[in-house]
Amino acid sequence: MAKERSHDHEFEIRFFESVLGRDPGYTEVVEILGSLYTKHGRIADGLKMDRRLVKLQPANATAHYNLACSLALSRRKSDALRSLRNAIDLGYRDFDWMQQDPDLEALKAHPEFLSLLDQLKPQS
Repeated sequence: MAKERSHDHEFEIRFFESVLGRDPGYTEVVEILGSLYTKHGRIADGLKMDRRLVKLQPANATAHYNLACSLALSRRKSDALRSLRNAIDLGYRDFDWMQQDPDLEALKAHPEFLSLLDQLKPQS
């Protein structure tokens, strides 16, 4: 069963890589590949896709958020915080997810991350 799942995700990755090879600006595929790479431990490849998506869609708050996640997973805290700030400046507002997102674990004790959370915290 585990071998089947491994084969399935490898097939899925190869499929989307071939689609992207034919259409390098296909933003939905760039986003899907970034997620697949990261999900399967290919953090550096996920980071490349997230950077690419931000270049293709510089005003996309979610793209900046995903880039922040990849940077955090790569232990590039200051770059991750800068990208997270960009995401918020562009309209990212999911306080609950940001607070619990395991991809951001490396940032959770950082004062700037806590400040960003305070900025997004819903007012009572």
